[in-house]
Amino acid sequence: MGLFSTPQKPAVHTLRVLAHLLRYPTPELRAHAGELRDALRAEAALPAARLTELDALLAHLSQQPALDVEADYVELFDRGRSTALHLFEHVLGDSRDRGPAMIDLIQTYEKAGLFFGPAELPDHLSVLLEFASTQPAAVAREFLGESAHIVRAIFSALLKRQSPYASVLAAVLELAGEKAEPVPVAADPGIDESWAEPAVFGGCSTEGQARPGQPQPIRIVKAATGRHPSPPSGAQA
Repeated sequence: MGLFSTPQKPAVHTLRVLAHLLRYPTPELRAHAGELRDALRAEAALPAARLTELDALLAHLSQQPALDVEADYVELFDRGRSTALHLFEHVLGDSRDRGPAMIDLIQTYEKAGLFFGPAELPDHLSVLLEFASTQPAAVAREFLGESAHIVRAIFSALLKRQSPYASVLAAVLELAGEKAEPVPVAADPGIDESWAEPAVFGGCSTEGQARPGQPQPIRIVKAATGRHPSPPSGAQA
């Protein structure tokens, strides 16, 4: 059964499970992995092969050490540019257009009666999925389809890293009526490298400077004959 096989049956639970899977893997989420799996199976909105992949991800999240799972999430989604889950980062970066786009998206949510906490950014993919789960099937499909090209890019980057989270992005594409086919992915410099500050005084010559830890000789040069410059205001001779 497909998500949009009938106008009356949007995959509410599937969309919400996918939203949960894209959030930080808290102990509460890990503890409810079995319930999330059952919800996906009961709604059967995704192909059997995709459900099997999501089963594997849920098993990974619930069985691996908490610190490892949390560290993997941070490294993948918070420190990687190509795998960032904030969609506007992929198309707008840090430009001034990002602010107005955020406001427009918030207004879209509020018109539908949805309000999010201050800690939640509206362009995070999990938030978009939560919103889609409240909409009629046709509206949800169109809404997800508008960002399918970004989701596909993230899916491709996750696939390149052989991350089990790729199954979540593939499922989102399928719910949007798209095929989960990867596209070429550019090398990801990572957050630390892309945000690195330029070297201070990088163009200054080091000729004549002592090595760190070694004494630097001080040379006293006699002033040239002639008038001395006036002392600064307030200085005493």
